[in-house]
Amino acid sequence: MSEEAPLDQLEPEEEIADKAGVMTKAELVDEVARVVSLTKKQAETIVNIVFDSIVDSLRSGQKIELRGFGSFRLRSRKSRTGRNPKTGEKVDVPSKKIPYFKPGKELKELINKALESATVTEATAPQDGGSP
Repeated sequence: MSEEAPLDQLEPEEEIADKAGVMTKAELVDEVARVVSLTKKQAETIVNIVFDSIVDSLRSGQKIELRGFGSFRLRSRKSRTGRNPKTGEKVDVPSKKIPYFKPGKELKELINKALESATVTEATAPQDGGSP
């Protein structure tokens, strides 16, 4: 029997994720609760309803459009012959549908504007070693 690692041993991975700029579902729930002044339980229910609605719509073959944010849709992948990386043996990979997110124009503009602001701020910051 194998034993699972205690939770306190998993903290370094969580720290790496935080440093990489990853927002978890728990952090999203905290943010919704803070902004809308709800309890965490109420905010979690709202976040779950939104995610479940997106999944249910995709399962039924619907496209989800969130104006200004983006759209979720399904893409079809054809069946193909792949290889098992361990043995090199040929394997038939069946066709499947995968979820795909396409960012909207406004979201792209907001992200690029934020990146441009950060670049301009870095470029105009005083450099060390310059003359007084």
